[in-house]
Amino acid sequence: MKDSLSGIDYRFTDPKLLHDALTHRSMGACNNERLEFLGDSVLNLVVSSRLFERHPGAQEGDLSRMRARLVRGISLAEVASGLGLGKHLHLGESELKSGGFRRASILADAFEALLGAIFLDGGFEACRAVILELFDPLIESLPDAGELKDPKTRLQEWLQARARPLPEYDLRREEGADHAKRFYVGCTLPDDETTVEAVGNSRRKAEQAGAKQMLQLLGEKSRK
Repeated sequence: MKDSLSGIDYRFTDPKLLHDALTHRSMGACNNERLEFLGDSVLNLVVSSRLFERHPGAQEGDLSRMRARLVRGISLAEVASGLGLGKHLHLGESELKSGGFRRASILADAFEALLGAIFLDGGFEACRAVILELFDPLIESLPDAGELKDPKTRLQEWLQARARPLPEYDLRREEGADHAKRFYVGCTLPDDETTVEAVGNSRRKAEQAGAKQMLQLLGEKSRK
């Protein structure tokens, strides 16, 4: 049974923990879900602590946005892919046939389970060292906290800073079947009636897209 993985500077005292961390629930009752729960908690603590240390002037909201960018599923899946984790996964026949070793959610869960296994096998400091080796470069490359805010928040703050009223969003129409519906939303500035229309596969995404378009429009106007 393997006791280590390439790309991670850690060797397991109990190789079964590594095996369990890489075992998807499609293999049966003995799977990595409990380890995933544990690893998620350790990862959030270590990343939160590092962000707190590296950004002493950041407010709670900014720290939360930075952490969310780092520990979201797609980010964890990218880290897992970089480690080649997919080729080591133990998957049931159905998941193998459907390409589960490439699925982002499975990779992200397995990565968190791997961290949980390291925590149980070697303790907090060993797990922290592995996390920081992988995440310090990602933390250093984070954009400014303001850029991590969603478009609706950024548009609201832009308007409030100029004592302008908040934008209004209205659902103009829906198109398509229930499983592939498209939502068309208008975003309007009530003080000068500037308006844009955006589309998304949910009303929330359409509103965010509308806010992004409005920010771009306001930026173009301010440069004229």
